[in-house]
Amino acid sequence: MSEDRKKMYPLEPKEPLWTRSFLILTCSYFLMFLCLQMLLSPFPSYVKDRFDPGDFTLSLVTSLFALTAIVTRFATAALMPRVRLTAMLYTGAGISVLATVAYSYAGSVAAVLALRILFGVGFGISSTVMPTIVSRIIPARRMGEGIGYFGLSTNLAMSVGPVIGLTILERSGFAPLTMWGAAAAAAIIPLLVLTRAVPAGSTATSQPATSQPSRSGPESSIPVSGHSLASGGSSTFTPVPARSPVSGLALPIALNALLSACYGGLLSFLVLYGREIGLANIGLFFLFNAATLLAVRPISGRLYDRRGHAPVLIPGALLLVASLTLLSITRQFPMLVCSALLFGLGYGAIQPTIQAWMLGGRPREKHGLLNSLFYNSIDLGVALGSMLLGAVASATSYAVMYRYSAGIMVLFLGLYVVFRGGRRGSSSAAPARPADSTPTGPEPIRPTA
Repeated sequence: MSEDRKKMYPLEPKEPLWTRSFLILTCSYFLMFLCLQMLLSPFPSYVKDRFDPGDFTLSLVTSLFALTAIVTRFATAALMPRVRLTAMLYTGAGISVLATVAYSYAGSVAAVLALRILFGVGFGISSTVMPTIVSRIIPARRMGEGIGYFGLSTNLAMSVGPVIGLTILERSGFAPLTMWGAAAAAAIIPLLVLTRAVPAGSTATSQPATSQPSRSGPESSIPVSGHSLASGGSSTFTPVPARSPVSGLALPIALNALLSACYGGLLSFLVLYGREIGLANIGLFFLFNAATLLAVRPISGRLYDRRGHAPVLIPGALLLVASLTLLSITRQFPMLVCSALLFGLGYGAIQPTIQAWMLGGRPREKHGLLNSLFYNSIDLGVALGSMLLGAVASATSYAVMYRYSAGIMVLFLGLYVVFRGGRRGSSSAAPARPADSTPTGPEPIRPTA
């Protein structure tokens, strides 16, 4: 390597990522999502048994919460520069705990829906503040890696939460389930207070403790590239031109919403589908789904780093089409297991790849906005998917509904191929460089571990 290229692309030692604050905040994020996921799948079954509403009304149990969380995230983002983050975080966790405890005392569907809205407020606050704090304490040159590890907390909660929730519901009832869910959310407050993971006076505009002095010179104009959400990869630095932090995001946001719509139908109606086909222990779907979901994530991340998003998203979409189609004709437990394993492979590969795609090559200070858009598109997809697929289930059956879910992933694949696949291969083969950019200067030499 020439001396000029060494100066342009310096090899610097990695800054520490696994700090106490990072570990505690990641655990806290897991607990918040565990509270959500423990009740999200069992909730429709409980409401159906107690109040016997229609499938569309049943879908509001999921969709109203998700829509409220979206609105709350925008309000929270506006308040963060003026309100201490710790106060907002504890407020959000407290609201979530109170709403969860009150679920079992609701005497009507209207009361249940009102509590779901209240929970959406608490969850929306907490799920906005915690990623913002984390983005401040992750070293700039390990942002992609840190976000990847932090995001594993949500994937783990999405995988084990429904299994835990359904098991408690079947063995102990709904009231103990709400107590366990509330306990998970309540544990966040003493965990953060006792460990002092978050400075008491911090606000969204506070200077993070791990920030480095600004530097001048050639390297100061080279932003950190997007890193895969895989574990243990080496940082890659690619010069990218300045651009709007939200430019080119319409496609990944739309794809993320479609993916989440399928997941919303899975969460809302899988237990009821098991009753329809007379298949016991259908909740084990989430357990087998977790195995492949967690296993594929580092593999898909490395593939994204080396080849771009096309080699991940296209096979992932095909796996989900196969999984949902197989689920729609499932009548025996082995078929359920195969469907779950395929779903974990597809979903586990696609979701972190979309997040890495959205963050890639964009300034660190905009990652809070980008992550907000990413999670809002998830909630929007879950909300709309639950309502639309609930309407389909009311008119047909749950089996037919899951065939429509497979059709959503066909639409996902079509949108990607039409709007992305026709472009020059370099747009997907170089994830750190924007698709519409033209490289200037010599090709960068990428450091290896």
